[in-house]
Amino acid sequence: MSSSSHLTRRKILAGTLISAALPFASFAQRGRDPDSQEPTDVRIGMSFGDYAMTATLYDNPSARDFASMLPLSLKIEDYGGNEKIVYLPRKLTEDGSGPFGNEQPGDLCYFKPWGNLALFYADYKWDGLIRLGRFDDGFKPLLVRGEFPVRIERN
Repeated sequence: MSSSSHLTRRKILAGTLISAALPFASFAQRGRDPDSQEPTDVRIGMSFGDYAMTATLYDNPSARDFASMLPLSLKIEDYGGNEKIVYLPRKLTEDGSGPFGNEQPGDLCYFKPWGNLALFYADYKWDGLIRLGRFDDGFKPLLVRGEFPVRIERN
């Protein structure tokens, strides 16, 4: 057996293994496209003041990282006339992040530069956001002005 035929068999075997693994690599990338995220069965609850809200998280690395931090007791505050923000104890992973073009009130996002949650109750368009999920029953409690202690936990 010549060494050239042996190398060819190795190349064929390697090619076969790679082609067999590609569907799994493709599957692992699903949920990382910020413009077409799918909701998961992971729901979170946020309570502040006399209000409670629930949100469904999307299937992306940042949302999974956020869920791994729960429960949290932090502070929610007004920002910019269209959102409330919550500073997290640490930054989230940014794997699979990128721009998305269908922003709407009720989105739960992560603002990469500052490491905070952004809870939108009005129109917005900002660079540096990762959408983590959406509020399930609207965003009316976010319209209440002021700073409050907030509890965030998995439902």
